[in-house]
Amino acid sequence: MSEETAPWITFRPEIKVLDCTVRDGGLINNHKFEDNFVKAVYDTCIEAGIDYMELGYKNSGRLFNKDEHGDWKFCTEDDMRRIVDDNEGGKIKLTAMADAEKCDYKTDILPKSESVLDCIRVATYVHQLNVAVDMIKDAHDKGYETTCNIMAISTVGEKEIDQALEVLRETPADVVVVVDSYGALNYEQIRNLVNKYKKALEGTGKEIGIHTHNNQQLAFANTIEALITGANRLDATMMGMGRGAGNCCMELLLGFLRNPKFQLRPVYKLLEEFVYPLQKEGGLEWGALVPYNITGYLNQHPRAAMRVLDAPERDEFVKFYDNCVADI
Repeated sequence: MSEETAPWITFRPEIKVLDCTVRDGGLINNHKFEDNFVKAVYDTCIEAGIDYMELGYKNSGRLFNKDEHGDWKFCTEDDMRRIVDDNEGGKIKLTAMADAEKCDYKTDILPKSESVLDCIRVATYVHQLNVAVDMIKDAHDKGYETTCNIMAISTVGEKEIDQALEVLRETPADVVVVVDSYGALNYEQIRNLVNKYKKALEGTGKEIGIHTHNNQQLAFANTIEALITGANRLDATMMGMGRGAGNCCMELLLGFLRNPKFQLRPVYKLLEEFVYPLQKEGGLEWGALVPYNITGYLNQHPRAAMRVLDAPERDEFVKFYDNCVADI
């Protein structure tokens, strides 16, 4: 029997799931979540058996106005411990994302021995890679697990990707993540990218991760394709909550994995009591709306769709499409 007859039901204990609801979802509301929401996500992740929870960003207070952004844009130790205390027992690993050129990482990221965080996820565009490499080394030397998330990979040429992976091969990053920032990729492209990352990083012990956006309603499918191809680190958010069209839905992913360590009921309880009310009554909007479909199809940043959805002409789809095509 071929090894690929049913690869999706093959149990791999190395598969780890990361919840980035508060971090990616916070891009909808400038990270102004109430403490009870963040605490509910934290408690749910533990009860559901999720491996990692991303609390937010470690962005610079010099570059971002703290009056305009909530606590989870900055993730100070005091704010994090207000929710998780000491994360006693280490039932879940905690992460924060550090954006290249947006983080005072040398001072704001404390030594691991002084932080509740376990992992720093460095996010970078290809042209910022030199900064990202220094950030990865800095976090590693401070005692953290590290990842590198190369953003907007759908806009990067093959040679640039190859060169970036050559550079990352020599860093102490534990995980390198394929990031479909624009929700523009299909399953064949995801498969090719995961295979490219695997080949480039072979022999290093580094894992491959996947982070998808749902502009073309492919976030879940593309995550599964990456999993089947060999990605072991999987990002998802509760009810797909995230910037623009949102992300791979945690409830779908855990259901698909069928690993007894994961429990779905706590997730549905969180959706019912906290996440769905934010969408229904709290005025927060995410999902594969038509403007996001258009930017995803055209491989464009969703910022234009986000702007039009806040404007009176939000339902003028033809006009928006024509404007996007004119920018090509």
